[in-house]
Amino acid sequence: MSQKVYIYDTTMRDGRQGESVDFSLSDMLLLTKVLDDFGIDYIEGGWPASNPKDRTFFEEVRKLELNHAKVCSFGSTRHAKNSVQDDVNVKELINSQTPVVTIFGKSWDLHVRKVFNISLEENLELIYDTIAYLKDKGREVIYDAEHFFDGFKDNPDYALKTLQVAEKAGADNITLADTNGGTLPHEVRQIINTVKEVIKTPLGIHAHNDSDLAVANSIEAVQNGVILVQGTMNGFGERCGNANLVSIIPSLILKLKKELNGIDKNKLKRLRDISNFVYDLVNLPPNERQPFVGISAFAHKGGVHVNAVQKDPRTYEHISPEDVGNVRRILISEQSGRSNIIDKLNNIEDLKEVSKNEKLLKLVLEKIKDLENQGYSFESAEASFELLVREVIDQKIEFFECVSFNVIVTKSLDEFVNYALVKIKVDGNLEISADEGDGPVNALDRALRKALTKFYSGIDKLKLIDYKVRIINPKEGSAAKIRVLTEFKYENNTFTTIGVSENIIDASFQAISDALRYFLFKYSS
Repeated sequence: MSQKVYIYDTTMRDGRQGESVDFSLSDMLLLTKVLDDFGIDYIEGGWPASNPKDRTFFEEVRKLELNHAKVCSFGSTRHAKNSVQDDVNVKELINSQTPVVTIFGKSWDLHVRKVFNISLEENLELIYDTIAYLKDKGREVIYDAEHFFDGFKDNPDYALKTLQVAEKAGADNITLADTNGGTLPHEVRQIINTVKEVIKTPLGIHAHNDSDLAVANSIEAVQNGVILVQGTMNGFGERCGNANLVSIIPSLILKLKKELNGIDKNKLKRLRDISNFVYDLVNLPPNERQPFVGISAFAHKGGVHVNAVQKDPRTYEHISPEDVGNVRRILISEQSGRSNIIDKLNNIEDLKEVSKNEKLLKLVLEKIKDLENQGYSFESAEASFELLVREVIDQKIEFFECVSFNVIVTKSLDEFVNYALVKIKVDGNLEISADEGDGPVNALDRALRKALTKFYSGIDKLKLIDYKVRIINPKEGSAAKIRVLTEFKYENNTFTTIGVSENIIDASFQAISDALRYFLFKYSS
């Protein structure tokens, strides 16, 4: 039976070093619970000697009841001038009281001489002393051989010596790090096979993505006997990021048929939700084109593609989207054919019959192509697409009529004042409302919602989560058309609408109005 593969998450430490990525203490504790429930084997909580938040995390995480994962504290080998017993970094690792301690040491002689400014022999002593001391304290020790692949290329004999010393000191796992992210997959394979000739301790891989190969290098390492894979959720990390566990995990399970210690096919179906959860924690929009979990990962636009996918999804999909919690999406565009429209309509329960009506199908397709010629793009604006179809088949969703709107932007001293006035009709009742906002679009949104609240409840629960603007025909200069896409969220439901105009406020109003109508039709009681 093949050796199980263990997954080591360092999102809260190495991932946090990425630009625009940070976690509050409560975020870290919540993420720990989510990763534990998912089946991650090792969760690295941070470097207790580096900042107070990480030290507090290790105090608080002991209060959590984890079912599977082992929490790891992270640090370096002792400082050259300190004994291991007196080293502050090592003391903090012990004080963190984690069952697992991960330490890094220098494997590249360049770093030993030019960064540590010590002899190569002294560096070996740092590695041995620190690991042996931590083992003596009863900890499971993972040794991260920093810059190992670069060190091996420059001085293979010394790089291997650092591993031999770690093994002799009792390391439970020796993880080979491609810290600069420049190693190629064939080099990973060759070097790991050389390491296995002299090292019997289980091996791990820690890859960075500077050459866009961190996932490939991690998979190559597993194929060559490595049993511990370190990485981050969504590939967060310094510079170009770390190995993306969201891609590695399904590749190991679905493609290599590897047995993971804590994650099986059933848990894998939660992958997209977990990926999006992590994006939400750091307040970043999900990567639409992220493999496996992105909203575009199983999106089909060309009519030929759609027709083939409907006959057999394997024609244009490498796995079933449901295996990773994703969904197949059929996009609507000027390249769309009947297959796209039919598939889209079949996913809307009360519009399925339209797909069987040749006359209506033709009208819908002609209308879409006409509007896209004007600058509309319905491939992502699925809510606007549904409203459009209902209008074509004489099921127009109204709820309110906009009589007029007015937006005023004035500058007072160093501040802008954004003011909007809207006039609407609901069942013949005229309502006028005004409000201010952080910008003209926000002011318009607030004024329209204020007017509608008098007639419909729950509108305040609809949240605008994304707003995108694109110039369609930039050669027209200031007379160019503007396309606005707005994404809204209500509870666990998200949808997108579109507006197009030479006037950005008008385009925004179209998109917001569509969103409010769609919400009132779908979710309001």
